[in-house]
Amino acid sequence: MAGNGNVSGEFSFGTTTTGIAGTGTGTARNGLAKIQTNKKTNGICHDDSTPPVKAQTIDELHSLQKKKSAPTTPIKGTQGSFATISEEERHKQQLQSISASLASLTRETGPNLVKGDPARKSETPKHVSHHHFTPAFNVSDSALKFTHVLYNLSPAELYEQAIKYEKGSFITATGALATLSGAKTGRAPRDKRVVRDETTEDELWWGKGSPNIEMDEHTFLVNRERAVDYLNSLDKVFVNDQFLNWDPENIIKVRIVSARAYHSLFMHNMCIRPTPEELENFGTPDFTIYNAGQFPCNRYTHYMTSSTSIDLNLARREMVILGTQYAGEMKKGLFSVMHYLMPKRQILSLHSGCNIGKDGDVALFFGLSGTGKTTLSTDHNRYLIGDDEHCWSDNGVSNIEGGCYAKCIDLSREKEPDIWNAIKFGTVLENVVFDEHTREVDYTDKSVTENTRASYPIEYIPNAKIPCVGPHPKNVILLACDAFGVLPPVSKLNLAQTMYHFISGYTALVAGTEEGVKEPQATFSACFGAAFIMLHPTKYAAMLAEKMQKHGATGWLVNTGWSGGRYGSGSRIKLPYTRKIIDAIHSGSLLKANYKKTSVFGLEIPTEIEGVPSEILDPVNTWSDKKAYNDTLLKLAGLFKKNFETFTSYKIGKDNKLTEEILAAGPNF
Repeated sequence: MAGNGNVSGEFSFGTTTTGIAGTGTGTARNGLAKIQTNKKTNGICHDDSTPPVKAQTIDELHSLQKKKSAPTTPIKGTQGSFATISEEERHKQQLQSISASLASLTRETGPNLVKGDPARKSETPKHVSHHHFTPAFNVSDSALKFTHVLYNLSPAELYEQAIKYEKGSFITATGALATLSGAKTGRAPRDKRVVRDETTEDELWWGKGSPNIEMDEHTFLVNRERAVDYLNSLDKVFVNDQFLNWDPENIIKVRIVSARAYHSLFMHNMCIRPTPEELENFGTPDFTIYNAGQFPCNRYTHYMTSSTSIDLNLARREMVILGTQYAGEMKKGLFSVMHYLMPKRQILSLHSGCNIGKDGDVALFFGLSGTGKTTLSTDHNRYLIGDDEHCWSDNGVSNIEGGCYAKCIDLSREKEPDIWNAIKFGTVLENVVFDEHTREVDYTDKSVTENTRASYPIEYIPNAKIPCVGPHPKNVILLACDAFGVLPPVSKLNLAQTMYHFISGYTALVAGTEEGVKEPQATFSACFGAAFIMLHPTKYAAMLAEKMQKHGATGWLVNTGWSGGRYGSGSRIKLPYTRKIIDAIHSGSLLKANYKKTSVFGLEIPTEIEGVPSEILDPVNTWSDKKAYNDTLLKLAGLFKKNFETFTSYKIGKDNKLTEEILAAGPNF
């Protein structure tokens, strides 16, 4: 009202002598002009700040809050650029497709599905997938009920579902969703099974050293039926239709059916998120996950060794999860699938980090846990293509995923600012501990597990390159944290050596023994990701060498571990030195350095690198006890040889030439 001399003729500041309430003066006691009230004809004085809401009931008011998302995709072959499929028809098609996914193999039809949240009873189901069939004697209760489908919900909707219905779900101080994965806080590799049939019998790697534990088709179907029956018995299921692989020519369509909002949000973050247009044309998925993780498998079922089972059927292109709610099983299950599907297309699938410089030079980083893969591939002078899973095709490199899955234990703003800042609204925080009042997360707390994790979309990283693709790699960097202290800080590898060290996948962990003495323990993981590979490691190694040769990439072995003695007597190579080494690899200056050859491993090592003390470049210089150095070097070489025995019998092609060439590139003593 202030500043407006006359509002709707109801009030005015009087300067005349008509006065108010019968006084005969135009000023009030304090000398200000008096207010006159001119009575309106209808005698009502109303608040004119806003018109009243257009709703008769509270439900109607709530319905005004939300706007409909309209389809925007033109129908192929229709006239006019904006001719779209009717929403009714689109929903019907989606529900038919999901019903087919959830169909039991022993009943004639899929379940009756309806879109939307069952809690919203006032909303009458508009889109229903009905099956018309003659009632039979074998009709079951599940055929009579409706299952509500929550389809590709947004993070905000999934937060609401989790907070409302899933115990242990909280919003942290920075806006992330804290969740619990139940009894399992990590993957269960011993409970993973792959169907062995006529095709996979010959194609996959089976036996000693292989991560593939077999099951038969029948047992898979028993477990699938158990998972599908469990999901269909629920009031609602979450369905995500998403993509894998940023390379437009080699996209894989995946459907994830799950019972928890946590799982749906996790996969929303980890897979590539489709646009509304892409979703309308999604069609039938290439691969489907049935996540019934809250429900155990039947231990009396053949091949089952616990109440947990993660089953892959490559012929049916399906994965079943029973007895574990750890979300990482879905991510790594799909990675295993990519390790099978991509090599069939002559595309190499890689467990690696990947970044690209301002000049378009791409580097791949391989390394097991604790080797610095995340730290070194996150570089503020370079763009991140991805942190974990990639493909190398004839088009270049592409990230398989749409998100990152970062370790959170001891996370700090100083050490990992990018990961720290990514933990905000939309991020899933798994198994972390937080203050009950402020909801501030304590990243040092291991009360639930040491394997605390954050899952967030890749665009939460400020220097992520979107779309996550790049040209052919220039450098292939194999990282090892050598706690024995005998590997050089950096070595240039020839192709055969790259294959040898790639197949070995070495790092040394520091494990405690009973007496409290910490002994280095060699760990070998084929192709730096043995848990996920499907074919024999030599096949991936041969593909890597072929691509490196074709595109002129250089292989490097970088030790981020100890120098001047093993763990306990030497010291860890300083991170700034390792960064200088990586910078020299990226810039190309390390290729121009002078090199000398080491004994036993036969590695080419540079004699000097700018910003790195020359004496540390050859490990023998840093050990005061030369005999101890030699003994340790031979011990490690022996461990490499012993590990490689698993792979020597494998032939590639008609003869054994390639295997012999790779073997010769190993340690000689």
